[in-house]
Amino acid sequence: MYLSLCLVSLGIAACFWMLGAYLVMPFAWLEILAVGIAFAMYGRHAADGERISLQGSRLVVERETAGRLERAEFDRSRVRVEPKTGDHSLIMLSAQGRSVEVGRFVRPELRPALASEIRMALRAA
Repeated sequence: MYLSLCLVSLGIAACFWMLGAYLVMPFAWLEILAVGIAFAMYGRHAADGERISLQGSRLVVERETAGRLERAEFDRSRVRVEPKTGDHSLIMLSAQGRSVEVGRFVRPELRPALASEIRMALRAA
């Protein structure tokens, strides 16, 4: 897709170049560079996400941000689940002096439901 965009943009700039509009070509290269940088930045965050799972007696939280994976494990019986500041804020999971914020990829109005589901899963397991 990016290659086809480059070809179209440079093709149009080449037509204008041949007609004597010499400043179109540098702006076409600038446009291609800007779009390439934007695609690269978007691509770094396309796979971002959070995974919360119960593995035996442990609550495991994995967060991937810009290709970097962070993993936190908590003893299931000691985890506290609470909103960070208000009802629609991120959810804070804390235990044993460590804490992790989750819910970044959930709509704010659904975060209380997520917190409730986490609490029920911790109690039931």
